Amino acid sequence: MKRSQQSNQPLISTLTTIIFAVPKIAARVNAIAVVSILTLAIPVQALQVGVKPPNPQLGDTLSVMIQPDSNDGSTPTVTVKQKNYQAFPIGNGQWRTLLPTTPLDSPGPMQIQVVSGGEKQNLTVQVRDRSFPTQSIWLPPGKDSEGTDQEFDRVDAFKALVTPQKFWNGKFLRPNEGEITTIYGVRRYYNGVFAKDYYHRGVDYAGAYGSPILAAAAGRVALVGRESQGFLIHGNVIGIDHGQGVETIYLHLSRIDVKEGDFVKAGQVIGALGGTGAATGPHLHWGLYVYGVSVDPVPWRLEGFE
Repeated sequence: MKRSQQSNQPLISTLTTIIFAVPKIAARVNAIAVVSILTLAIPVQALQVGVKPPNPQLGDTLSVMIQPDSNDGSTPTVTVKQKNYQAFPIGNGQWRTLLPTTPLDSPGPMQIQVVSGGEKQNLTVQVRDRSFPTQSIWLPPGKDSEGTDQEFDRVDAFKALVTPQKFWNGKFLRPNEGEITTIYGVRRYYNGVFAKDYYHRGVDYAGAYGSPILAAAAGRVALVGRESQGFLIHGNVIGIDHGQGVETIYLHLSRIDVKEGDFVKAGQVIGALGGTGAATGPHLHWGLYVYGVSVDPVPWRLEGFE
C-alpha cells in the first residue's frame, strides 16, 4: 500500500476492511467521514486498527494491527470480554496483538476494544462457526489417570508465559512426518464418558516410534517434564516459548534431547516420538497456545504470523 504524500506515517495493510469515523475530517464537513483502510489512503489522523484473517472461524488466531495516532511512548491495550491482551511493537510505528479463539467460544460478533494514547477504537469482528467431530477414546487401566498437581502446575505456568521478544520467523514447521490422525478441536468421550468443556488441544501425528520430533519454530525451551517425574498425562514433554505469548508443546515423547533454558532453531531435533503418558499408542501430540489458550496450529504452518 502506498503512503500518502502528505504523511510519512504508514497506513496499516490488512485483509479486513474496517470502517470507522475520523473525527478531524468529520469536524470539517459537519458529518461522519467513513474510511476504508483497504481502499483509501489518507494522512494518519487518528488511531487505526486492522484485523486478519478476513473471515475467521472458531479456533483461529486473530492478528490485531495497531497504528497509533502519535508515538507518545504508550503501549496500546486490547480488550476482549473484559480481558486485556498485551500489544508488542513490530516496526514502522505499528503494534500487534494476537487473540485466540476456541471451539468452546460462541460464533458471531467478537467485540474488540483498542486503546492507545487516550484514543479508543471499538471493533466488531464476525467469527464463523465450525463443525468439530467427536471421538471415543478407550484408555487401558493405568492410562486413565487424572494426572498430578505438580504436572498441571508446571504446564500451566509454561502456558502463561508472555515474553516480550519474538523468537519465531515466518511459518511454523511440521514437527513430525507421521500421518495426522486427530485434528485440532475434536470433542471426546473417554471410556464412554463425555469430557465436558474438553476439545483436542492440538494435532496428533502417528509417526514411527523413535522418529525425530522437530522444533516447529525458533524459541527457548521453557518446559521439560518426564513421566518418571509424575507427568502421567503429558508423558515425556517439551514446551518451547516462541515469545509474545506464543508457545508450542510436544507430548508423549520417548526421548528428550534438550533441557530447560536451551535456545532451539526451527527444524532442530528436540526429541523422539513415543507413547508415554496418557497415550493409546505411539504418536506425537503437538499443541500451540496463544496467551495460554489452545488454538488451531494449522494456520500457523500454512499461512504464518510474521
